Amino acid sequence: MLIHILLYEIEGGDEGIHSIEINGNTIVLMFEEKDDAERYCGLLEAQDFPKPSIQLIDREEVEVFCDNSGYETRFVKKGFIPKTDEERLLLTPPQRNLDVSSWDSKETKDNLNNFTNEIEIYRKKLEDLI
Repeated sequence: MLIHILLYEIEGGDEGIHSIEINGNTIVLMFEEKDDAERYCGLLEAQDFPKPSIQLIDREEVEVFCDNSGYETRFVKKGFIPKTDEERLLLTPPQRNLDVSSWDSKETKDNLNNFTNEIEIYRKKLEDLI
């Protein structure tokens, strides 16, 4: 199943995936509908957060990457209606952002490189289909 994720292009051509932190867990959002992903991007931009790009990718690939990186995933299905404060974060970004000074750690760079490589492999597969 293809889903939409939010990616940032980091200097040097590496990509980073948008995530939120809930109760000490890093959560990567996977949107079923592009419209929901676009709305979320607009809300991020309204909070002066850099606007991510929306990428269509295989859900299983994102889940494998997140499992290997110690992240969790949350699937935001079409017509999703939050019932708790935590679920509201799946549709509306938190009011404050995490400090990004720790993004330069070796583990983070390795995880980003692995994810970037996985994305490139997937893109190549798609290109080969065309």
